[in-house]
Formats: sequence, C-alpha cells, structure tokens
Amino acid sequence: MAESLHEQSQGNPSAEPVSSTELQPGEIYFAVNFVDNEMLIPIMETLVFIGWNLEPGDSGKIYFQDIESHREGVDYLSGSKDSLARFLVGSENNSGHIFTYERALDVLLGCSLRRRNVKV
Repeated sequence: MAESLHEQSQGNPSAEPVSSTELQPGEIYFAVNFVDNEMLIPIMETLVFIGWNLEPGDSGKIYFQDIESHREGVDYLSGSKDSLARFLVGSENNSGHIFTYERALDVLLGCSLRRRNVKV
C-alpha cells in the first residue's frame, strides 16, 4: 500500500533535516533528493506527515502522503486501490532528505551554488 521513501543525505550542514522525533502529523514537509552524485539535479516533493508505525508489526516506520490526495481528503485508512493517493514509508532513522520549507530552500540554494561552478 505504501512506497518506500528514497533516502539520501544532502551533505549540506546549513540544511538541517527534520528529526523523526520532531515530525508533526498533518504538517507539510519537503523531500529533496538528487538524481546525480554531484547533487546538481534536484527533485523536490511536497508531502504530509501522517504518522508513525501505521501497519501492524511496524517498528520505527514513518509515513507520508502526497499533498494532492491529502488535500482531497483521502486518508491512509480509507485509501482505496483505485485512489491516486501515494503513501510513502521509510525508516525513522533515515529521514535525512525530509525538510521544512525553509531548510529545503537551503538545500536548493546549495545546489544553485554548485551549479554555478559546473555546467549541467
């Protein structure tokens, strides 16, 4: 029912990711990842944190939902297979790519500085 979160450390000390203990259900966060090792091509996705350990047997799992389906009122428990909702699950120990809006901007600004020095 849920996809795995792609987890990649951003390597930018000024861009502090959100600790899994600081996540608040219903709050909006931003996943920032890069498609290349040089961290020049970013992908940013807007997600809503929906909770910890939502499935039986879960331990140390964090769950997010895509912003579009969340705004349409689809929730994890009522999501159907026909729904276009995306639910993502990852380890609470590997959330180094999840940021508040301001910290996500820091990651993107770091990317912008790197891109100035390298032709993409």
